[in-house]
Amino acid sequence: MINRNLLAACVLSMMALPVPAQISQGVIRYEVTTDMHRRIPPEREELKAMIPKHRTETYQLFFNEQESLYRVKEDPEADLAATRGGMRMVMRQPRTETHIDKDKREVTLLQDFMGKNYLITEPLDIKPWRIGHQQMEIEGYLCMMAWYTDTLQGQEITAWFTPQIQPFLGPDRFVTLPGTVLAVDINNGEQVWVAREVEIRELKNTETRKPSRGEQITREDYRKLVEEQMQRMNTGGRTNIRF
Repeated sequence: MINRNLLAACVLSMMALPVPAQISQGVIRYEVTTDMHRRIPPEREELKAMIPKHRTETYQLFFNEQESLYRVKEDPEADLAATRGGMRMVMRQPRTETHIDKDKREVTLLQDFMGKNYLITEPLDIKPWRIGHQQMEIEGYLCMMAWYTDTLQGQEITAWFTPQIQPFLGPDRFVTLPGTVLAVDINNGEQVWVAREVEIRELKNTETRKPSRGEQITREDYRKLVEEQMQRMNTGGRTNIRF
């Protein structure tokens, strides 16, 4: 296992290294599967009859040497819909985008909540990853395993990253390893990311554009906003909004 301070120094130093031309930019397509039933609180068990157990979506990570943008691949038919006893329920995932500026070591999160966009900008946080000896091949890339416990969210997180592609890349918030994260598992199957395609190509400027349309807000204020809205909706403040 690797000491957290040593890992942080290693990753930050790797950010300054030149990236081989063949992997300096491209697009990674991730398949994201969520176990919806595991996110339903015990007091709302009846919802399981109206919601499919799993939801699968496609996300894309656009990256170059300086920045990356992670966002959902638009698919109007991907909305979660189910019909039970004549009742149709449609659940649309809120729009989210994660932009990483490697030069500034800054992350900008665009979060859609109740039809309004919010922007959270903050320094990159090096997670307390521990790196193991296990290896696995994903899309032709040899990956190493890493893991840590997110005590705030109550999550056990396992990731697989490849040093064959540049460091500080990955889906969502899983970006602080010395390589590109190609797979993630939260709580043993509650939510799983797997890279299904790695396309090395030249990007358009718009494909890594930093989100700018939305109300600037701090992470803590956004969390309070969500909790207050959940309370107004009579859910006791419980929410599955993840950071």
